[in-house]
Amino acid sequence: MTFSYYPGCTLKTKAKVLDKYARASAEALGITLEEPADWQCCGGAYTTSADEIATKLSAVRTLNSAKELGRDLITVCSACHNVIKQTNYDISNNEDMAMKVNNYLKLDEPYNGETKVYHYLEMLRDVVGFDTLREKVVNPLKGKKIAAYYGCLLLRPSKALAMDDPENPTIMEDFIRALGAEPVIYSQRNECCGGYITMEDKAQASKRSNAVMDSAKDKGADMVITACPLCMYNLKTNSDVDLPVVYFTELLAEALGVKEQEEA
Repeated sequence: MTFSYYPGCTLKTKAKVLDKYARASAEALGITLEEPADWQCCGGAYTTSADEIATKLSAVRTLNSAKELGRDLITVCSACHNVIKQTNYDISNNEDMAMKVNNYLKLDEPYNGETKVYHYLEMLRDVVGFDTLREKVVNPLKGKKIAAYYGCLLLRPSKALAMDDPENPTIMEDFIRALGAEPVIYSQRNECCGGYITMEDKAQASKRSNAVMDSAKDKGADMVITACPLCMYNLKTNSDVDLPVVYFTELLAEALGVKEQEEA
């Protein structure tokens, strides 16, 4: 099965190995990921103004490219996913925005939200299935207690993203169980880590990231996993809690036995 795949800027520059883990893991699960031609940065943050069209165009180009190929689109970064999924939702539900976008892009056929967008975790749950994933694991992560960090962008706004319950999500905990580890439930798992204010208010970013990490450690976690490169950077850099922070694709690659080949 082949999907269009939007890796985003961070996983193509500063975090290339995390992209490699995603691709290798997908192949091990019978999934092929192909990048759209000439994709552009999604902007990293969604502009809620309906009149602001220019910042949404790169996301629409990616969505339309997948539509033309007859494929669903997979994202792996929660920030990119948030932008692309919200853009798709608004194009589907706002005729005025759709008209303005299509008038600007002058596509051969109008784009009106036809592409289905999956986060990589949703692909594992809804396409592969966590039961199948469990069967494919060759290095079960037995004995590890892992805290899933959702952050702000993976779940909200819940109406547009529609991934999971924004207050009591389970998708990452189910993912952890499928890899053979034990998920740790803690109070700060879907609260902000302060990543977006790191440059202008490092003290507040440190306060927020420490709150997340302290909460996870207090509940007995051995490590924290996240699906957002910015959250991973912030939790590692601005927290003084001695707890590893790992991107979910790295953990997946380890469990599927493909991590070492991508690091070679």
